[in-house]
Amino acid sequence: MDQNKLSGICKDIYRRFPEVTGTKPEIRPQGETRNLLIFHGKAETADGKKITRTVRVVVDQSGKVVKVTTSR
Repeated sequence: MDQNKLSGICKDIYRRFPEVTGTKPEIRPQGETRNLLIFHGKAETADGKKITRTVRVVVDQSGKVVKVTTSR
């Protein structure tokens, strides 16, 4: 994956999910034309408890985001 495309995708994900800001994604191939980026981070709830957040982003070879899912 092109570094410029990757940094643009990361910037968008960091804006949408600030709890994963600064983490580098784990990149896994999904077939020949897609990649899966996995971001891990921690967030704090209103009552002070910490929860982990995982953001999974499927991108095609041109750098277009196909799907974004998140879990807590």
